[in-house]
Amino acid sequence: MPDWGVGLAIACGVLIAASAFGLLRRRRDGQMHPVTAADGDQPAHPPISLTDLGVRPGVPATLLQFSSAFCAPCRATRRICAEVATLLQGVDHVEVDAESHLEAVRALDIRRTPTVLVIDAAGRIVRRATGQPTKAQVIAAVAPLLTAHDSVNSDKRTVSRGRSSC
Repeated sequence: MPDWGVGLAIACGVLIAASAFGLLRRRRDGQMHPVTAADGDQPAHPPISLTDLGVRPGVPATLLQFSSAFCAPCRATRRICAEVATLLQGVDHVEVDAESHLEAVRALDIRRTPTVLVIDAAGRIVRRATGQPTKAQVIAAVAPLLTAHDSVNSDKRTVSRGRSSC
């Protein structure tokens, strides 16, 4: 094979590999993935205090977003998370500058921005998205937490009503 043929074959191989990587990354970008502890059953308790980052304990669902200053997808993710927090009662959105909180970035294994962590009322990380999620993906990620919170509150109301009627 002539020298130009080897170069052409290598160039084609690199283009195919890069295209496959790009398609795979686009497909996975922004998807909410479940997070479990080492035993694989329960959601993971974070290795650091999330209250230091602005997460309020007891809120049914908190969207903790790690961003950086010159990240275009971070701005779009901020808008999406803020809209969901406004739309759904019981959802908070907290944005953290990754560069200003390097210890938290390392402890939570934040590898790129934007990264969104979904935190439940107990302070556990239940879902995680790297890249820009869609509004539908964010709503789908927080919905089970809101449903669980509503059922716990309705159980408490039922018990209190039962006690008051005695």
